[in-house]
Amino acid sequence: MIRLRFLRRWKTRALIFFAVVGPGFITANVDNDANGIWTYSSAGAQFGHMLLWTMIPTTLALIVIQEIAARMGAVTGKGLSDLIREEFGFRVTFFMVVGVLIINFGNVVGEFAGIAGSLELFGLSKYITVPICAFIVWIIVLKGQYKTVEKVFLVASFFYVTYIFAGVLAKPAWLDALVSTVKPPPRAMFRQPSYLYMVIAVVGTTIAPWMQFYLQASIVEKGVTRRQYKTSRLDVITGCIFTDIVAWFIIVACAATLYAHGYRNVSDAKDAAQALHPLAGDYAYILFAMGLFNASLFAASILPLSTAYTVCEGLGFESGVGKGFREAPVFYWLYTILIATGAGVILIPNLPLVKISILSQVVNGAVLPFVLVFMLLLVNKRELMDTYVNSPFYNVIAWGTTIIMIGLTIALFWTMKAA
Repeated sequence: MIRLRFLRRWKTRALIFFAVVGPGFITANVDNDANGIWTYSSAGAQFGHMLLWTMIPTTLALIVIQEIAARMGAVTGKGLSDLIREEFGFRVTFFMVVGVLIINFGNVVGEFAGIAGSLELFGLSKYITVPICAFIVWIIVLKGQYKTVEKVFLVASFFYVTYIFAGVLAKPAWLDALVSTVKPPPRAMFRQPSYLYMVIAVVGTTIAPWMQFYLQASIVEKGVTRRQYKTSRLDVITGCIFTDIVAWFIIVACAATLYAHGYRNVSDAKDAAQALHPLAGDYAYILFAMGLFNASLFAASILPLSTAYTVCEGLGFESGVGKGFREAPVFYWLYTILIATGAGVILIPNLPLVKISILSQVVNGAVLPFVLVFMLLLVNKRELMDTYVNSPFYNVIAWGTTIIMIGLTIALFWTMKAA
């Protein structure tokens, strides 16, 4: 009888979890987009295991920051840019929205570059594949209901396991990789502009500003309330841990192959896959290429969606996948324009896509503190959050992340100036 009651309780909890799961897991996994894969590949190729130590602190920071966004969405029933506009005024919100729009456009271009590059590995021309994929991305959101779109995104999230397999097939030095995960490199490394640049890029791609806006908006659209908050929290934590495990394996795979064989310059994620081919074999190459295509197509759907949420909430327009084109015209037009222009840019010959991709990740890292300051001021307002304000531990982690990112950005510009 007791066993039956125990099983029923766990069955109920499992049903609640699967009803709420989605926003946290999806948002965290889109983090490993084409720009992210290139950044992690470049980190492994240039510095071997010397950036693995960033994975533990960034995972902890990612969990805390994502949980804050999810909690604010569940408690207030409003998106992040909506709350910023209500609490800090239209002018502040307008400049923040413009900044996010510019950054995200660079990210969207990077996603379509990933789509083009991954399919070129299989001999397919970008002039055919990019327009087709752009249409698929557009139609999924335009014609699908929220639940349908979310299911498609969840399925895409699980394809990231290909990078874990690729990492194993690369036959890395496991002991050295594990030691480097808990042991930072010598202090002299932090005086190198290229190393600092990559640290900021890794953190910037792991904890991107757009993620907070998308997660909170999707929590609101899914209808998650205070009652489901604990289950939603588990969704966030699971997603954050999974996405950084994938990131760890990408760095390890490239360290074991590219770095170990003196291949330092990875021009893009496609280049990383090509370099893996002779070093790690056909399977690792195919898995890496398939993972890149999935990640790029997935993120090419989410990033324009996140941008549309941010702009429409911040400026007071109707938004949401659950609404039709007539109900939310600005939302859908913005989504359409971002996809069309992002895909169109990729078709321009000889464009420096790599510089655009890595620069967007560094700018992500530099802009992140400003977004975090808004989030922390909001989540600690008792009249807004009631008993759901931040704990001292959460404030220490979140404010610490903010201060560290500001410090890293200043240090980067200082060392670049000195160099």
